[in-house]
Amino acid sequence: MLKKLILAALVSSTSLALNAESQNDYPFNPNVSHIQSHLFFLANDLLEGRDTGSKGHDIASLYIATEFAKFGMKPAGTDGYMQNVQFRKALLEQKSPEVSFVVNDEKTTLEYPKEYLTGPDLLRTATSMQGEMVFVGYGIVANELQHDDYQDLDVEGKIVVMLSGKPKSFPSEEGAHFASGHQKQKYAAEHGAIGIITLSTPLAEKVRPYQSMLSYLHTPSMAWLDENGEPANRFPQLQGSAYLSQSAAKKLFANAPVSLDKIYADLEEDKSPAGFTLPGEFSLKRASTHTTINSYNVAGIIEGSDPQLKNEYVVFSAHSDHIGIAKTVKKDNINNGAMDNASGTAIMLETARLFSEMPTKPKRSLLFVAVTGEEKGLLGADYFAHNPTVPVESMVANVNLDMPILTYEFADVIAFGAEHSDMKKSVSEAAQNAGLSLSADPWPEQALFTRSDHYAFVKQGIPAVFLVPGLKSKDPDVDGSKVFGEFLSSHYHKPSDDINQPFNWEAAKTFTRVNAEIGHTLANQAQRTQWNDGDFFGTTFGNAK
Repeated sequence: MLKKLILAALVSSTSLALNAESQNDYPFNPNVSHIQSHLFFLANDLLEGRDTGSKGHDIASLYIATEFAKFGMKPAGTDGYMQNVQFRKALLEQKSPEVSFVVNDEKTTLEYPKEYLTGPDLLRTATSMQGEMVFVGYGIVANELQHDDYQDLDVEGKIVVMLSGKPKSFPSEEGAHFASGHQKQKYAAEHGAIGIITLSTPLAEKVRPYQSMLSYLHTPSMAWLDENGEPANRFPQLQGSAYLSQSAAKKLFANAPVSLDKIYADLEEDKSPAGFTLPGEFSLKRASTHTTINSYNVAGIIEGSDPQLKNEYVVFSAHSDHIGIAKTVKKDNINNGAMDNASGTAIMLETARLFSEMPTKPKRSLLFVAVTGEEKGLLGADYFAHNPTVPVESMVANVNLDMPILTYEFADVIAFGAEHSDMKKSVSEAAQNAGLSLSADPWPEQALFTRSDHYAFVKQGIPAVFLVPGLKSKDPDVDGSKVFGEFLSSHYHKPSDDINQPFNWEAAKTFTRVNAEIGHTLANQAQRTQWNDGDFFGTTFGNAK
């Protein structure tokens, strides 16, 4: 049915294609009413929070596709503008988890969820894991940083016990890569482990208290399915995992050769504790339910004007999904996601319109992709990056728009990740053309370069930036940092992120303009974007293409 609606809507939209007058002032004249209409529609209650795989997100995808058709863009999905992504969705049966360990014939049973957390299993509906344990420090292998927690340890067929997080001395963004859940699973699997136990630490408790994690007990796990119908990016030999509170961790280490208090004290001094065999055997059982859902990426192309360079693409991305309906809120329970990320999607659509109406197109082509599943782990972007509808080596740069805060007139922009490639120069030049400056990352410790859809492109070797309005306000009475903080504390992932927020439409217009300028600069510069010599991400992923 959706496919028929899409085809019908595209035919209708094509018949209404814009006969725009030449915009000689392009790209300096975004239309505020267009931005408003996109944002208000995508954040409407009718779409029920645009959860991945929901009817509301299907409607959002259809809307974006018809707008692409209206602009006369070339379809770049696998079915017109649409790229269907099939996901496995797993839910944990909350009464099923059983965790215990036996040391010196004495069995200790941990209480779920008071003492430990475990999530659904995407590979099995019934999980049963049992084995000897080895403590492996942080569980990280980072040869580039002369760090190997598995050195001289035999974990073959055993369960590895590791600390959450990473050493304080690790560079923020590189450390975020090495300490990611996927990488830690990869290191464990490569060394022959069969399961992972993660321990909370004093630092983890400060950053994200164990008690706060209980709010996510019913959160599903999702993964896109590969050509064999199997969840991608998984390690089948890892049979299970659990996250232990500090109190449970102390029980596990009661007979350890090194006390947990000593390990925690070493962490305070940024000492990486050496690994050792833990006495006893650990056991975990749980049950999960599996369903298969479909959701859509939407992709369209504005073809470049240069006979050769039009085969290269500057990619704009923005996620169209949000988190759906809140189960714990009784009255207004729709998470509309106006700022996250109807605003970014609206800006991307208006940027596409501006390019579509240029009398002379840029030399390189521009590929616009609205991706699904960002809120589930950057899944739609990861699927597109692994299954691109243009050759992966032809994508020269990615500009990602995620949650721009559009409530005050900003005087600068922040491009997370710009310092890793020559995009910094290009973005700075484009920002100046829009009357703005480019500011450095104000929160380097947060490693935001690794935390939105652009990172899926980075992992395929494509230089990228994550662009947001800066913290400098044109109004001296407005503190941009305070505004951003208030949004995060009061509205982020809450039903109050709706169209009633105090949007500043001049800010929306400015942000559209700077995005158009960036796309224009990247698409017309003589040389394609390059990673900086010796850059960690360029070296690590640059040969992925």
